[in-house]
Amino acid sequence: MILVTGATGAVGREVAGLLAAAGPVRILARRPERLTVRGDGVEVVEGAYGDRPALDRALEGVSSLFLVTNSPTDPDDERVAGAAAAAGVRHLVKLSMMAVEEAGADDFITRWQRRNEETIRASGVPWTFVRPRTFMSNTLSWAPGIRSAGVVRALYGDAPVACVDPRDVAAVAVAALTGAGHEGRTYAVSGPEAITVREQTAQLSRVLGRPLRFEELGLDAARKALLAKYPRPAAEAFLESAERQRAGAKAAVVPTVEELTGCQARPYRTWAADHADAFAAE
Repeated sequence: MILVTGATGAVGREVAGLLAAAGPVRILARRPERLTVRGDGVEVVEGAYGDRPALDRALEGVSSLFLVTNSPTDPDDERVAGAAAAAGVRHLVKLSMMAVEEAGADDFITRWQRRNEETIRASGVPWTFVRPRTFMSNTLSWAPGIRSAGVVRALYGDAPVACVDPRDVAAVAVAALTGAGHEGRTYAVSGPEAITVREQTAQLSRVLGRPLRFEELGLDAARKALLAKYPRPAAEAFLESAERQRAGAKAAVVPTVEELTGCQARPYRTWAADHADAFAAE
């Protein structure tokens, strides 16, 4: 039995779906009503990471675990790793981020994920870290502006990033969960090309068959928009990350998707075509 957490998120739902298509899978979900993966082979345990009895129920008889955590203030990695060790879990695959292996990255979110990885290592449970670059699905945040005004607003329109389709990240995670010899390994995961926001805007325009324009946000406007959605430490972390992207730190392409799955990583134009409905005009 494999346990999947984060199954309502961009990568976790894809991991759960891939596993459910091949055999039984168990999901720990704080809000089961939001799950999109269903079926006779899908077992759902309702509970949060802070609910140890629910966590123990979810981990009973589990051999491998896919772990996604999001709270920078709750000790969720420690909670899950400790419970997994007590349950005899033989392999923990952790969704991390590529920045943790980059010396120039020292923002709040990257430091948090580095601590999470250290916690997993210290737990004694054999681990694999999947470290993706920026998700292509993050551009869904442009949808309101595209639908209403045909405009994409973002920082640094000419800064390249080798963004990755969450479906490809999930495929790498499933390969690690179901294959042999992945314990103690770290896998950086990127898309097949470095692409800028201007280029993404142009590709979305072609996919949607309508003109789109890009408007570059100034730093103050970007900070104001982020602070409206996130606590200040997280907002400042996103701004620091954007500066690294502008400096070219996120442009490197790695072949992990093809090496672990046998399939080429999807380019942004494919992701955009598959999600065109999300950007359809109102």
